[in-house]
Amino acid sequence: MSTIAMDIEVAGYPWEEVDEITRGYLLSRAKSPQDLEAVPERTALNFGLGKVIAIGMWLVEEDRGYLLLEGKSAPKREWEKVQGSQIFRGGEKELLVEFWRTIGASEKRRAPRIVTYNGRGYDGPVLMIRSAQLGVRPTMNLVPYRYDISSHCDLMEVFNFQGTTRDSYSLDYWCRRFDVESPKGSIDGSQVGRAYRDGRIEDIGEYCLRDVRATAELYKKLEPTLIPLFKGGA
Repeated sequence: MSTIAMDIEVAGYPWEEVDEITRGYLLSRAKSPQDLEAVPERTALNFGLGKVIAIGMWLVEEDRGYLLLEGKSAPKREWEKVQGSQIFRGGEKELLVEFWRTIGASEKRRAPRIVTYNGRGYDGPVLMIRSAQLGVRPTMNLVPYRYDISSHCDLMEVFNFQGTTRDSYSLDYWCRRFDVESPKGSIDGSQVGRAYRDGRIEDIGEYCLRDVRATAELYKKLEPTLIPLFKGGA
C-alpha cells in the first residue's frame, strides 16, 4: 500500500456574502464576546462556507510532492518553489476532481493510506462536503471507522491515542519533539485568508506543501514505533 500525506487550505467566504439567516445562526453559537468578534473572520472553519484553494500531497515512499493550487488551468509541471514537487493549476472543481483521481483506487492499484494532522476533524469533511456541493463524487471516505488507521492515519489522533489523553498539540509542536523541520514559514494557517485576499496564492501553496512534507516526515518517524500499536497500523 502506498502512502500519501495530505493537507488543504481553505478561503472562507467574505462575511458580507453570507446570507443573513446563516450569519445570525453562526453568531448565536459564539460562547464568549471574543468568539463573537472573531466569527466574521473565521468562516473557513465552518463546513460549506469556504472554497478549497490548495491541496498539498506528499507521496511518502517516493519522497515527492504534488500541489493542486487555484489558478488559471494548467497541466502538471515541476515546481521550483519546493524541491522535488510538481504543481497542477485550475479552478476549485478541477482541483477536487484531480485530487480524487490521484487518491482513488483502480484495477491496477489499491487506494493509498492517507496521512494527515487533524484530517479526520477538518480536511476530510471539508473535501467531501465541498465536493458534494460542486457535484463531484469522492472516490473514498476520508473519515472512516475511527479506531482503524489502515486507510486514514490522523497523526493528531495517534498522539492523543484516539481521544484518550486530555490535550492535543499542534503539528509544529510534535515536529520539534521529533527533530522534524518545522513547517513554519512566511505565513501560517491563521493568515491564509488575508494572504488570499492579497493575491499571495503561491505563498499559500508553498506553505501548504511544506506543511504536508513535515507531516510525511513525522509519519516516517512514527511508522516503525507508535503506528503499529494501533489497529490497522501494521
